[in-house]
Amino acid sequence: MSIWDRLGDFIARVSSSASSGVADVVEAVRTVFSGDPDLRRRVAFSVAMIALSAKMAKADGIVTQDEVRAFQEIFEVPPSETRNVARLYDIAKQDVAGFETYAHRMAQLCGSGHANCMMLEDILDGLFHIAKADGLIHEREGQFLHRIAEIFRIDEAHYEAILSRHVNLGAADPYVVLGIERGKPFEEIRKRYRKLISDNHPDRLIARGLPQEFIKIATTRVAAINAAYEMIERGLRHA
Repeated sequence: MSIWDRLGDFIARVSSSASSGVADVVEAVRTVFSGDPDLRRRVAFSVAMIALSAKMAKADGIVTQDEVRAFQEIFEVPPSETRNVARLYDIAKQDVAGFETYAHRMAQLCGSGHANCMMLEDILDGLFHIAKADGLIHEREGQFLHRIAEIFRIDEAHYEAILSRHVNLGAADPYVVLGIERGKPFEEIRKRYRKLISDNHPDRLIARGLPQEFIKIATTRVAAINAAYEMIERGLRHA
C-alpha cells in the first residue's frame, strides 16, 4: 500500500470526526501511524505541507494556477487520491484556528525539538517554492513565511539563507546563501559548504521522510549552494 493510499485512509478518518481541526489532524497522525515511525514521518511531512499551504493561501487571499502547479511539483498525487488531499486542504483552510496554531502543532509533529531543525526547514523551503511560483513573494506571503520560521525556531541568519535561495542569486549575497560570515577563512567556508551538500544529499532527504518529488525540488537548493560557493571561491581567487 502506497503512502497516498494510507494518507487517503487517514484523511477519510479525520474528515468523519466532529470538529476536524488541527488537534484532530495531529492526534490522528500520531495514533494511526504509531507502529511505523518511517511512514509517520512521511505522512507528517505531507500533512504539514498540505495544511500550511492552505493556511498560506488563506493569508494571501488567492490561489493562482502557478501555485497549484508548484504544489503538484512537490506532491505527485494519484488521481484517485486528489479528492482526499483537497479535503485535508479544505479542513485546514476552513479551520477557525489561525496559521500560528497550525505551525506550532506541525512543529511538534515534525520537528526534532532543536533550533534550525532540517525537517522544518524542508517544510519552509516547500512553502517558499509555492509562494514564489507566480513570479514573486507577496508581502502577506513574506510575513507569513517569516512568522512560520520564528515558530519553527529557525534563527534569523538561517532564515535569510533560506530566503536567499529563492531569489535571483545575482542579487543575493553568496555568504548569506551559505550562512557564513564574510571574511571567514576559506577552510571554514569550504567546511560549511561540504556540510550543506551532505545535509541535502538525496539519502538524507529520504531519511527525513520527504516525498520523491520534493527531492527533485531540492536540487534547486543544492544548485544555489553550489553557485554561492563557486562565486565565493572565484572572488577569493581573484582578490
